[in-house]
Amino acid sequence: MVRTNEWMEQLVPPPVSLIVVVSKPVRVALLVCGKGGVGKTTTSCSLAIQLATCRESVLLISTDPAHNLSDAFGQKFSKEATKVNGFDNLFAMEIDPTSAIQEMVEQSDSNGMMGSMMQDLAFAIPGVDEAMSFAEIMKHVKSMEYSVIVFDTAPTGHTLRFLSFPTVLEKALGKLSALSGRIGPMINQMTSLMGGQADAPEDMFAKLESMRAVITEVNTQFKDPEKTTFVCVCISEFLSLYETERLVQELTAYEIDTHNIVVNQLLFPKEHSNCDHCRVRHNMQQKYLNEAHELYDEFFHIVQLPLLTEEVRGPQKLTEFSKMLVQPHVPDLD
Repeated sequence: MVRTNEWMEQLVPPPVSLIVVVSKPVRVALLVCGKGGVGKTTTSCSLAIQLATCRESVLLISTDPAHNLSDAFGQKFSKEATKVNGFDNLFAMEIDPTSAIQEMVEQSDSNGMMGSMMQDLAFAIPGVDEAMSFAEIMKHVKSMEYSVIVFDTAPTGHTLRFLSFPTVLEKALGKLSALSGRIGPMINQMTSLMGGQADAPEDMFAKLESMRAVITEVNTQFKDPEKTTFVCVCISEFLSLYETERLVQELTAYEIDTHNIVVNQLLFPKEHSNCDHCRVRHNMQQKYLNEAHELYDEFFHIVQLPLLTEEVRGPQKLTEFSKMLVQPHVPDLD
Protein backbone atom coordinates (compact mmCIF):
# COMPACT_ATOMS: atom_id res chain seq x y z
CA MET A 1 0.00 0.00 0.00
CA VAL A 2 2.72 2.48 0.97
CA ARG A 3 4.52 3.69 -2.16
CA THR A 4 6.96 6.43 -3.11
CA ASN A 5 5.34 9.79 -2.51
CA GLU A 6 7.12 12.45 -4.58
CA TRP A 7 3.80 14.30 -4.80
CA MET A 8 3.87 14.87 -1.03
CA GLU A 9 6.79 17.25 -1.48
CA GLN A 10 4.24 19.76 -2.80
CA LEU A 11 2.24 19.66 0.45
CA VAL A 12 2.78 22.29 3.12
CA PRO A 13 3.02 21.10 6.76
CA PRO A 14 1.86 21.23 9.46
CA PRO A 15 -1.59 19.64 9.02
CA VAL A 16 -4.60 21.73 9.94
CA SER A 17 -7.03 19.67 12.03
CA LEU A 18 -10.79 19.67 11.61
CA ILE A 19 -11.00 21.51 14.93
CA VAL A 20 -9.11 24.41 13.36
CA VAL A 21 -11.15 24.15 10.14
CA VAL A 22 -14.37 24.42 12.14
CA SER A 23 -13.23 27.30 14.32
CA LYS A 24 -11.32 29.34 11.73
CA PRO A 25 -13.68 32.17 10.72
CA VAL A 26 -12.25 33.01 7.28
CA ARG A 27 -12.93 29.62 5.70
CA VAL A 28 -15.81 29.93 3.22
CA ALA A 29 -15.96 26.57 1.44
CA LEU A 30 -15.40 22.97 2.51
CA LEU A 31 -15.78 20.10 0.08
CA VAL A 32 -16.25 16.56 1.40
CA CYS A 33 -15.23 13.86 -1.06
CA GLY A 34 -14.37 10.18 -1.29
CA LYS A 35 -15.39 6.80 -2.69
CA GLY A 36 -19.10 5.95 -2.84
CA GLY A 37 -20.56 4.36 0.31
CA VAL A 38 -17.88 5.48 2.77
CA GLY A 39 -20.05 7.97 4.67
CA LYS A 40 -19.49 11.28 2.86
CA THR A 41 -23.05 12.49 3.47
CA THR A 42 -22.96 11.68 7.19
CA THR A 43 -19.58 13.43 7.45
CA SER A 44 -20.83 16.45 5.47
CA CYS A 45 -23.92 16.80 7.66
CA SER A 46 -21.85 16.38 10.83
CA LEU A 47 -19.30 18.94 9.66
CA ALA A 48 -22.07 21.44 8.80
CA ILE A 49 -23.63 20.94 12.24
CA GLN A 50 -20.32 21.62 13.99
CA LEU A 51 -19.77 24.72 11.85
CA ALA A 52 -23.28 25.94 12.76
CA THR A 53 -22.24 26.05 16.43
CA CYS A 54 -19.70 28.82 15.78
CA ARG A 55 -20.64 30.47 12.47
CA GLU A 56 -23.36 32.96 11.67
CA SER A 57 -24.85 30.93 8.81
CA VAL A 58 -23.96 27.62 7.13
CA LEU A 59 -25.16 26.24 3.78
CA LEU A 60 -24.94 22.50 3.07
CA ILE A 61 -25.17 21.62 -0.64
CA SER A 62 -25.39 18.14 -2.15
CA THR A 63 -23.80 17.87 -5.59
CA ASP A 64 -24.18 14.07 -5.50
CA PRO A 65 -26.93 12.89 -7.92
CA ALA A 66 -27.98 10.36 -5.24
CA HIS A 67 -29.07 13.25 -2.95
CA ASN A 68 -28.94 11.73 0.51
CA LEU A 69 -29.26 14.93 2.53
CA SER A 70 -33.04 14.57 2.70
CA ASP A 71 -32.66 10.99 3.95
CA ALA A 72 -29.96 11.93 6.46
CA PHE A 73 -31.97 14.73 8.11
CA GLY A 74 -35.40 13.15 7.52
CA GLN A 75 -36.50 16.34 5.77
CA LYS A 76 -37.21 17.11 2.12
CA PHE A 77 -34.75 19.51 0.45
CA SER A 78 -34.87 21.01 -3.04
CA LYS A 79 -32.79 23.34 -5.24
CA GLU A 80 -33.76 26.22 -2.95
CA ALA A 81 -31.91 26.65 0.35
CA THR A 82 -34.15 25.38 3.17
CA LYS A 83 -33.61 25.78 6.91
CA VAL A 84 -32.79 22.45 8.56
CA ASN A 85 -35.23 21.46 11.29
CA GLY A 86 -33.80 22.02 14.75
CA PHE A 87 -31.26 24.65 13.65
CA ASP A 88 -31.54 28.42 13.31
CA ASN A 89 -28.51 29.02 11.10
CA LEU A 90 -28.10 25.79 9.09
CA PHE A 91 -29.56 25.56 5.58
CA ALA A 92 -29.46 22.72 3.04
CA MET A 93 -30.19 22.24 -0.66
CA GLU A 94 -29.86 19.49 -3.27
CA ILE A 95 -28.79 20.34 -6.82
CA ASP A 96 -30.57 18.41 -9.55
CA PRO A 97 -28.47 18.72 -12.74
CA THR A 98 -31.27 17.30 -14.93
CA SER A 99 -33.84 19.91 -13.95
CA ALA A 100 -31.16 22.63 -14.10
CA ILE A 101 -30.36 21.67 -17.71
CA GLN A 102 -34.06 21.66 -18.59
CA GLU A 103 -34.47 25.11 -17.06
CA MET A 104 -31.43 26.43 -18.92
CA VAL A 105 -32.76 25.13 -22.24
CA GLU A 106 -36.17 26.70 -21.66
CA GLN A 107 -34.63 30.06 -20.75
CA SER A 108 -32.33 30.11 -23.76
CA ASP A 109 -35.05 29.14 -26.24
CA SER A 110 -38.08 31.28 -25.49
CA ASN A 111 -39.77 30.61 -28.83
CA GLY A 112 -39.50 26.84 -28.36
CA MET A 113 -38.32 26.15 -31.91
CA MET A 114 -34.89 24.78 -30.97
CA GLY A 115 -35.81 23.35 -27.59
CA SER A 116 -35.70 19.68 -28.48
CA MET A 117 -32.40 19.93 -30.32
CA MET A 118 -30.78 21.99 -27.56
CA GLN A 119 -32.05 19.63 -24.88
CA ASP A 120 -30.65 16.58 -26.69
CA LEU A 121 -27.36 18.40 -27.21
CA ALA A 122 -27.15 19.49 -23.57
CA PHE A 123 -27.78 16.00 -22.21
CA ALA A 124 -25.26 14.53 -24.67
CA ILE A 125 -22.37 16.65 -23.39
CA PRO A 126 -19.98 14.53 -21.25
CA GLY A 127 -19.63 15.82 -17.70
CA VAL A 128 -22.75 17.97 -17.84
CA ASP A 129 -23.62 16.96 -14.26
CA GLU A 130 -20.31 18.34 -13.04
CA ALA A 131 -20.84 21.48 -15.13
CA MET A 132 -24.23 22.25 -13.60
CA SER A 133 -22.93 21.45 -10.12
CA PHE A 134 -20.01 23.80 -10.61
CA ALA A 135 -22.35 26.53 -11.91
CA GLU A 136 -24.44 26.26 -8.74
CA ILE A 137 -21.34 26.32 -6.55
CA MET A 138 -20.06 29.40 -8.40
CA LYS A 139 -23.33 31.19 -7.73
CA HIS A 140 -23.28 30.56 -3.99
CA VAL A 141 -19.56 31.06 -3.45
CA LYS A 142 -19.69 34.37 -5.33
CA SER A 143 -22.83 35.61 -3.56
CA MET A 144 -21.25 35.22 -0.08
CA GLU A 145 -24.71 35.01 1.51
CA TYR A 146 -23.46 32.42 4.00
CA SER A 147 -20.50 32.42 6.39
CA VAL A 148 -19.38 29.01 5.15
CA ILE A 149 -20.54 26.48 2.56
CA VAL A 150 -20.15 22.69 2.88
CA PHE A 151 -20.40 20.60 -0.29
CA ASP A 152 -21.37 16.94 -0.16
CA THR A 153 -19.78 15.89 -3.45
CA ALA A 154 -20.36 12.95 -5.78
CA PRO A 155 -18.02 9.92 -5.64
CA THR A 156 -14.34 10.46 -6.44
CA GLY A 157 -14.47 10.08 -10.24
CA HIS A 158 -17.22 12.71 -10.53
CA THR A 159 -15.35 15.00 -8.14
CA LEU A 160 -12.15 14.85 -10.20
CA ARG A 161 -14.08 15.68 -13.38
CA PHE A 162 -15.77 18.46 -11.45
CA LEU A 163 -12.38 19.89 -10.48
CA SER A 164 -11.06 19.74 -14.04
CA PHE A 165 -14.20 21.42 -15.39
CA PRO A 166 -13.10 25.06 -14.75
CA THR A 167 -9.87 24.58 -16.73
CA VAL A 168 -11.63 22.76 -19.57
CA LEU A 169 -14.41 25.34 -19.73
CA GLU A 170 -12.01 28.28 -19.63
CA LYS A 171 -10.16 26.87 -22.64
CA ALA A 172 -13.42 26.13 -24.47
CA LEU A 173 -14.80 29.60 -23.82
CA GLY A 174 -11.53 31.13 -24.97
CA LYS A 175 -11.77 29.25 -28.27
CA LEU A 176 -15.44 30.17 -28.66
CA SER A 177 -14.64 33.83 -28.12
CA ALA A 178 -11.90 33.64 -30.74
CA LEU A 179 -14.31 31.99 -33.19
CA SER A 180 -17.23 34.31 -32.46
CA GLY A 181 -16.32 36.63 -35.34
CA ARG A 182 -16.32 33.74 -37.82
CA ILE A 183 -19.32 31.70 -36.72
CA GLY A 184 -21.44 34.61 -35.48
CA PRO A 185 -22.85 35.54 -38.93
CA MET A 186 -23.62 31.89 -39.70
CA ILE A 187 -25.50 31.44 -36.40
CA ASN A 188 -27.30 34.71 -37.10
CA GLN A 189 -28.53 33.36 -40.43
CA MET A 190 -29.68 30.06 -38.93
CA THR A 191 -31.40 31.82 -36.04
CA SER A 192 -33.23 34.20 -38.40
CA LEU A 193 -34.37 31.33 -40.63
CA MET A 194 -35.82 29.56 -37.59
CA GLY A 195 -37.64 32.65 -36.37
CA GLY A 196 -35.23 33.64 -33.61
CA GLN A 197 -33.65 36.97 -32.77
CA ALA A 198 -30.73 38.01 -34.94
CA ASP A 199 -28.66 39.36 -32.06
CA ALA A 200 -28.85 36.11 -30.09
CA PRO A 201 -25.23 35.02 -30.90
CA GLU A 202 -23.78 38.31 -29.65
CA ASP A 203 -25.75 37.96 -26.43
CA MET A 204 -24.64 34.37 -26.08
CA PHE A 205 -20.95 35.17 -26.58
CA ALA A 206 -21.19 38.09 -24.14
CA LYS A 207 -22.69 35.78 -21.51
CA LEU A 208 -20.00 33.17 -22.16
CA GLU A 209 -17.27 35.76 -21.72
CA SER A 210 -18.75 37.00 -18.42
CA MET A 211 -19.11 33.38 -17.28
CA ARG A 212 -15.45 32.84 -18.06
CA ALA A 213 -14.49 35.70 -15.73
CA VAL A 214 -16.62 34.29 -12.90
CA ILE A 215 -15.13 30.80 -13.37
CA THR A 216 -11.62 32.23 -13.13
CA GLU A 217 -12.52 34.12 -9.95
CA VAL A 218 -14.11 31.11 -8.23
CA ASN A 219 -11.32 28.80 -9.37
CA THR A 220 -8.80 31.16 -7.77
CA GLN A 221 -10.81 31.07 -4.54
CA PHE A 222 -10.85 27.26 -4.62
CA LYS A 223 -7.04 27.32 -4.70
CA ASP A 224 -6.77 29.70 -1.74
CA PRO A 225 -6.07 27.55 1.37
CA GLU A 226 -7.43 30.32 3.58
CA LYS A 227 -10.83 30.02 1.91
CA THR A 228 -11.26 26.44 0.67
CA THR A 229 -10.24 22.98 1.81
CA PHE A 230 -11.15 19.40 0.93
CA VAL A 231 -11.96 16.78 3.55
CA CYS A 232 -11.36 13.23 2.26
CA VAL A 233 -13.53 10.42 3.64
CA CYS A 234 -12.61 6.74 3.38
CA ILE A 235 -12.94 3.40 5.12
CA SER A 236 -10.04 1.25 6.32
CA GLU A 237 -9.84 -1.05 3.30
CA PHE A 238 -7.31 -1.31 0.49
CA LEU A 239 -9.46 -0.01 -2.38
CA SER A 240 -10.76 2.94 -0.40
CA LEU A 241 -7.32 4.00 0.84
CA TYR A 242 -5.87 3.55 -2.65
CA GLU A 243 -8.57 5.81 -4.09
CA THR A 244 -7.97 8.34 -1.31
CA GLU A 245 -4.29 8.51 -2.23
CA ARG A 246 -5.22 9.06 -5.88
CA LEU A 247 -7.65 11.81 -4.84
CA VAL A 248 -5.06 13.53 -2.65
CA GLN A 249 -2.55 13.43 -5.52
CA GLU A 250 -5.09 15.00 -7.87
CA LEU A 251 -5.99 17.70 -5.34
CA THR A 252 -2.30 18.47 -4.90
CA ALA A 253 -1.90 18.71 -8.68
CA TYR A 254 -4.83 21.17 -8.80
CA GLU A 255 -3.12 23.18 -5.99
CA ILE A 256 -6.17 22.68 -3.73
CA ASP A 257 -5.73 22.49 0.04
CA THR A 258 -6.38 19.16 1.74
CA HIS A 259 -5.08 18.24 5.19
CA ASN A 260 -7.87 16.13 6.73
CA ILE A 261 -8.81 12.50 6.18
CA VAL A 262 -11.79 10.92 7.92
CA VAL A 263 -11.49 7.14 8.32
CA ASN A 264 -15.05 5.97 8.84
CA GLN A 265 -16.90 2.79 9.93
CA LEU A 266 -14.17 1.43 12.20
CA LEU A 267 -14.96 -1.61 14.35
CA PHE A 268 -13.90 -1.72 18.01
CA PRO A 269 -14.96 -5.14 19.38
CA LYS A 270 -15.05 -5.52 23.14
CA GLU A 271 -12.15 -7.35 24.74
CA HIS A 272 -14.17 -10.46 25.61
CA SER A 273 -16.25 -10.51 22.42
CA ASN A 274 -16.99 -13.95 20.93
CA CYS A 275 -17.59 -12.52 17.44
CA ASP A 276 -14.89 -13.96 15.15
CA HIS A 277 -16.12 -11.84 12.25
CA CYS A 278 -15.69 -8.64 14.29
CA ARG A 279 -12.14 -9.58 15.34
CA VAL A 280 -11.09 -10.45 11.78
CA ARG A 281 -12.53 -7.23 10.39
CA HIS A 282 -10.97 -5.22 13.22
CA ASN A 283 -7.52 -6.71 12.54
CA MET A 284 -7.85 -5.98 8.82
CA GLN A 285 -8.96 -2.40 9.50
CA GLN A 286 -6.09 -1.83 11.94
CA LYS A 287 -3.62 -3.05 9.32
CA TYR A 288 -4.78 -0.48 6.77
CA LEU A 289 -5.26 2.19 9.44
CA ASN A 290 -1.61 1.77 10.41
CA GLU A 291 -0.62 2.11 6.76
CA ALA A 292 -2.73 5.26 6.49
CA HIS A 293 -0.95 6.76 9.50
CA GLU A 294 2.43 5.77 8.06
CA LEU A 295 1.54 7.40 4.74
CA TYR A 296 -0.29 10.53 5.88
CA ASP A 297 0.68 11.44 9.46
CA GLU A 298 3.35 13.96 8.46
CA PHE A 299 0.98 16.14 6.41
CA PHE A 300 -2.56 15.13 7.41
CA HIS A 301 -4.82 15.03 10.42
CA ILE A 302 -6.61 11.65 10.52
CA VAL A 303 -9.99 11.47 12.25
CA GLN A 304 -11.25 8.02 13.25
CA LEU A 305 -15.01 7.42 13.37
CA PRO A 306 -16.66 4.20 14.61
CA LEU A 307 -19.23 1.98 12.95
CA LEU A 308 -22.31 2.36 15.13
CA THR A 309 -24.96 -0.28 15.80
CA GLU A 310 -27.70 2.02 14.47
CA GLU A 311 -28.12 4.38 11.54
CA VAL A 312 -27.04 7.99 11.98
CA ARG A 313 -30.24 9.68 10.79
CA GLY A 314 -32.10 12.73 12.00
CA PRO A 315 -30.82 16.01 13.50
CA GLN A 316 -30.35 14.60 17.02
CA LYS A 317 -28.26 11.56 16.05
CA LEU A 318 -26.25 13.59 13.54
CA THR A 319 -25.51 16.19 16.22
CA GLU A 320 -24.24 13.50 18.60
CA PHE A 321 -22.18 11.87 15.85
CA SER A 322 -20.74 15.23 14.74
CA LYS A 323 -19.02 15.72 18.10
CA MET A 324 -16.60 12.92 17.23
CA LEU A 325 -15.20 15.03 14.38
CA VAL A 326 -13.67 17.44 16.89
CA GLN A 327 -13.38 15.19 19.96
CA PRO A 328 -11.39 11.97 19.45
CA HIS A 329 -13.53 8.84 19.77
CA VAL A 330 -12.53 6.66 22.74
CA PRO A 331 -13.93 3.14 22.24
CA ASP A 332 -15.39 1.23 25.17
CA LEU A 333 -13.53 -2.11 25.00
CA ASP A 334 -14.71 -3.54 28.35
